[in-house]
Amino acid sequence: MVENNKGQVIFIGAGPGDPELLTLKGKRILETADRVIYAGSLVNPEILNYCRDGIPLYDSAGLTLEDTLRLMVEGVEQGETVVRLHTGDPSVYGAIQEQMEPLEERGITYSVIPGVSSVFAAAASVKKEFTLPEVSQTVILTRLAGRTPVPERESLSELAKHQASMAIFLSVQDMGRVVQELLTGYAPETPVAVVYRASWEDEQKVFGTLATIEEKVKQAGIRKQAQILVGDFLNPHEGLRSKLYDPEFTHEYRMGQKV
Repeated sequence: MVENNKGQVIFIGAGPGDPELLTLKGKRILETADRVIYAGSLVNPEILNYCRDGIPLYDSAGLTLEDTLRLMVEGVEQGETVVRLHTGDPSVYGAIQEQMEPLEERGITYSVIPGVSSVFAAAASVKKEFTLPEVSQTVILTRLAGRTPVPERESLSELAKHQASMAIFLSVQDMGRVVQELLTGYAPETPVAVVYRASWEDEQKVFGTLATIEEKVKQAGIRKQAQILVGDFLNPHEGLRSKLYDPEFTHEYRMGQKV
């Protein structure tokens, strides 16, 4: 058991890549941290420039969970503020639950600062809204089953039946299987956007339909670090309006009027 007053661990979402998409709170904590353990395979190294000179920085890309926990506990026992820096938002495919539970068991104080997920950076890049009135009011965040299994009820073929807006993580390396499963629910002409390294300087976008996207992604040479966006929200929809800003719609802040 580690005494709570000796130190703390703070999980920070580093955002999708652009250092300016780190939250102000995340930046402030990084500037005062005593040690940082960062996901080096994905976190933009420029974000580490916010850290104080001379503090220990540990790239977790080659570490096991046990290695990472040992570094955390070591820092906390020395009274340090330890930052665990994850890409995007740590609550989405961040593998933080397996880190937080051992901290809880040891009585270590910890907290989580959210970040901008790559899914939202991708939507911003293609300038689209996931939740268009009369088109889709649901967003599905998911991934293709691979070495990490996915429950059968959450397979792409099952989720595709909803025909909702969908964002698929960690799956572009098997685009053919993604398309095959999606076609069980979506039509072949359903639009698809693949955004590689959203918000990075080398960001790349590929647009197509379920009938064409596999070949386009192959030609672009995209094999990792990409969001796959699927759904009719990607189509042009002129004239759609929300109720919130409809002049005839009454709500708490405005009385609707007939036009």
